Amino acid sequence: MRIGLITANPDHPVLAATAALLARRHEVVTVDPTGSAGVSADVYLLKARTRQALLLARELERSGAPVINSAAATELCQDRVRMAGLADAAGLPFAATVDAGRLAELADPAYPFVVKSRHSRRHDLVARVDGPTRLRELAAHWPDEPVVTQPFVRGTGWDQKLWVIDRQVFAARRRSELASDARESGPQDWEPPAERAALALRVGEVFGLDVYGVDLLDGPTEPVIVDVNAFPGVRGRPGAPEALAALALRVAAQRGRVSAGRGR
Repeated sequence: MRIGLITANPDHPVLAATAALLARRHEVVTVDPTGSAGVSADVYLLKARTRQALLLARELERSGAPVINSAAATELCQDRVRMAGLADAAGLPFAATVDAGRLAELADPAYPFVVKSRHSRRHDLVARVDGPTRLRELAAHWPDEPVVTQPFVRGTGWDQKLWVIDRQVFAARRRSELASDARESGPQDWEPPAERAALALRVGEVFGLDVYGVDLLDGPTEPVIVDVNAFPGVRGRPGAPEALAALALRVAAQRGRVSAGRGR
């Protein structure tokens, strides 16, 4: 089989490890996310979120090729307003998310709160705002940035990171960069309780994702989802490359069976 990696960074650790596993018996090709669908493959892994990458993924999907994750699901996870609306409609415990317009126009907020870029991307805005001085500082640097606001959840000061690949849950805890005593530290191994793993799986069902991350905080009465990411890095999680390789092969095999059935 041929597996296509839609990425500008094929050396990313999880992709490189997955490609090494697949290359033992299959062909792995890197597809430029800024190009056209000129490379044929049995399945594509979409590890890019740019407009060009999404257009390419849609072109491949129209031709009948399976893309993991789909262009529609990937694009949905870039818009925090749409994400929150879908999660709320599905009854997921997503942080209350308000479309606040441009950051420079934000007026009379209830401090403290968290402000985020509406459109999720690399190096986007995610910050805790404790008062007017901090708000003015951020607005000076991001005056035209469309933003959302969320209540600041004090929790324990630790982010709970759950990553799912084809319904296999991987997890770690990381010191929150928004905590008052935030400090640099690597992820810590963490075994999520069964109900939190089940919540992460439910997110995939609602959002139509096969490879994704869920960021949780401990709320006053229940865990709170503060973000969902399509195809995150899943760095340093034993078994993640194997799960991703198995997913690619399974989806490619399913496509082959469908194509064979159509040919009869």
